[in-house]
Amino acid sequence: MYKSITLKRGKDASLLRFHPWVFSGAVAHQDKGIEEGELVRVLNADRQFVAVGHYQIGSIVVRVLSFEDIVIDRTFFRTLLQNAYRARLAMGLDYTDRHNTFRLVHGEGDFLPGLIVDFYGSTAVMQAHSVGMHLHREMLAELLVEISEGKIRQVFYKSETTLPYKADTGAQDGYLIGGDDDALAWENGLQFTIDWQRGQKTGFFIDQRANRALLEQYSHGRRVLNMFCYTGGFSCYAMRGGAGLVHSVDSSAKAIELTNGNIERNFPGDTRHTAYVEDAFKFLERMEQGAYDLIVLDPPAFAKHREALKHALQGYKRLNAKAFEKIQPGGILFTFSCSQAVSKEQFRLAVFSAAAMSGRKVRILHQMTQPADHPVNIYHPEGEYLKGLVLYVE
Repeated sequence: MYKSITLKRGKDASLLRFHPWVFSGAVAHQDKGIEEGELVRVLNADRQFVAVGHYQIGSIVVRVLSFEDIVIDRTFFRTLLQNAYRARLAMGLDYTDRHNTFRLVHGEGDFLPGLIVDFYGSTAVMQAHSVGMHLHREMLAELLVEISEGKIRQVFYKSETTLPYKADTGAQDGYLIGGDDDALAWENGLQFTIDWQRGQKTGFFIDQRANRALLEQYSHGRRVLNMFCYTGGFSCYAMRGGAGLVHSVDSSAKAIELTNGNIERNFPGDTRHTAYVEDAFKFLERMEQGAYDLIVLDPPAFAKHREALKHALQGYKRLNAKAFEKIQPGGILFTFSCSQAVSKEQFRLAVFSAAAMSGRKVRILHQMTQPADHPVNIYHPEGEYLKGLVLYVE
């Protein structure tokens, strides 16, 4: 049976509330020879079973897979993956000719901490954020093909940059099943190139799907600026929504290349769109007052850990203040934070401070979060990472 980790007295309280993490400070002692990624049993101070999960080195020492004293085997993982897929079907996210892009597994939200799986057409892109999931990768790839009933024909593993850097796993990105495929996928009737081999995250920001659709509703006749555009998702939805013009900005030339390709694929020959390779803050600084009446601010995470929180909040405030200053009266601002370390309240306060600095009258029209295929485990509120506001600026 599995080796054990014993907690200090009273440190099992969060686990009794089904929180799926064990922190290093809660550990009294552990069996000798436990290796990173190994399955371990977690015991309370009286040596009674509390949970079983993957051991890892760091502040989180166990990511819990089950609060029942069971064997974690192929059948266990197949059941959880099957449940995750059935949940997507219940969300109305089944594979269709015009929509075949969604998140299939969202870590703790699907009771599989350390595992992310995104579904693009016939390809699943899998990311491991723990050594335990990395060690199961071959089996998980096989199970993904099984539970999708053949819709998934390829599995690309992309974990070189997501595994703990001290683990020294030697992980390499590449196909576990299948090979090169046409890297195109549909989202709500729009087609996108998905660069899962070299792109950010798994290649596309699926978590903004519902928010992109909302932006489409506000785009008609507006002059739209999409900052940090990456693959141009918001830009494509704005074009379809009837925007008068759409400008996309990103500091990455590769991102601008992807954006221009996606615009041309969906709106061939349409002259309403222009893209710029430029730093966002510099672009906002030099742009004319009132040049745009719809601005999207969707930056990468300013804070990936707590130590960067203060600096991140200043960044959000400065970015939004400049947008408030420059947007046309009667304009709409879509503004986001994807930093898990930044709470909803902290992000809102940063945006409110920016509004106050600008002296503009601002109304909240919508409060946004991640879509249903990025579920939040009710016992793990940290899983709610995406925050967004739609604001009307007088």
